[in-house]
Amino acid sequence: MESSEARDLKVVLVGDGIRGHRHQILGIGRWLERLCGAAVVEVEIPHLEGLGRFLCLKVAARRLATSTVEEAQTWLIASGAKDLFDRFEDGEGVLFLSAGSSAAPYCLALARATGGRSAVVMTPSVLGTAPFDFAVVPAHDHPRLSERVCVTVGAPNHIYRPDLEAAAADLARSVSPRSERIVALLLGGSDGNYRIDADWVRARLTPVKAQVERLGADLYVTTSRRTGREADDALEALLEGSPSLRMLLLASHDEANPVPAMLGLATHVLCTDDSVSMVSEAATAGFRVGLLRADRQGGLRAGLQEALAKLADKGLLPPSWRSGAPRFDALFADLEARGSLTDLTSPEILEAFLAAPDQKTEPLDEARRAAEWILERWKG
Repeated sequence: MESSEARDLKVVLVGDGIRGHRHQILGIGRWLERLCGAAVVEVEIPHLEGLGRFLCLKVAARRLATSTVEEAQTWLIASGAKDLFDRFEDGEGVLFLSAGSSAAPYCLALARATGGRSAVVMTPSVLGTAPFDFAVVPAHDHPRLSERVCVTVGAPNHIYRPDLEAAAADLARSVSPRSERIVALLLGGSDGNYRIDADWVRARLTPVKAQVERLGADLYVTTSRRTGREADDALEALLEGSPSLRMLLLASHDEANPVPAMLGLATHVLCTDDSVSMVSEAATAGFRVGLLRADRQGGLRAGLQEALAKLADKGLLPPSWRSGAPRFDALFADLEARGSLTDLTSPEILEAFLAAPDQKTEPLDEARRAAEWILERWKG
């Protein structure tokens, strides 16, 4: 889009401090910058806690869906964001973009209060997507289709392939590879649906270590903030002394994000299935991702999710009732059908996956597609 209106576009990334959410909106924002020269700035919402957070983001925020300019301004002031309102008082030509349920009310309120437009990534729990001018929603969230919704495969992200080579070169200078076969292992962690603990590390990663060593490959490993101390300790113990290990970066010890450099350097990428963000980033970089299945959390919640998913599969409930682990399974099946994922369900599949010279394939580019979609509709 080459109109002066597009060239004057300003994109405000409304962040909540969560790295994965930032990567999603940053990916779209940077593509808007590349496509039309949009100016991109980042801001962060106030940090609310306890009852105040609940009342502001779960109760009062509901009224933002139908708020007037004055009501949106009042909400921003009451929620501790007067400085943001003052900074963007004139929102003409401004797109406010957020990801996640906490940032979404601020994104919408800023657009309403200043005369700008709003875009949300994923489906906010309180507001839904309907009040926003634009919504970018992964297919595994089963969004209600409309002209305002762009459905993506996986999560849009900040991975930009031309930058990966430079990042890889920096990594290679500090931790040089010794093999032409380089395996990047990206580990997530436990949450309400998935369990990655010390037992899982020993059971699932021992075969990975054995295959990598047998092939004489290099191994670069990083974890997430959710991985946890016990899993970290087990991982360090498992890999100690391995001739293949070139890098082990634990997120609990180092806040650096080595993923772009690892994706630029690697020939093979393995990801755990608890993180749609990591899987999407690897697919965006042009890899057929080797998927390592985490254990499932047990209990009533998991059983209920599985039951609801089965009813949704039979058409007895809307697809949006799928949640937790079953919700992501639909995405992984889609990626596998596209040639962007291999589900490593057995030692034989793992062996064949790593034995190939590389696992490169046609990259996904959902952040770019979402940015193009927004620009096409900007004048509408």
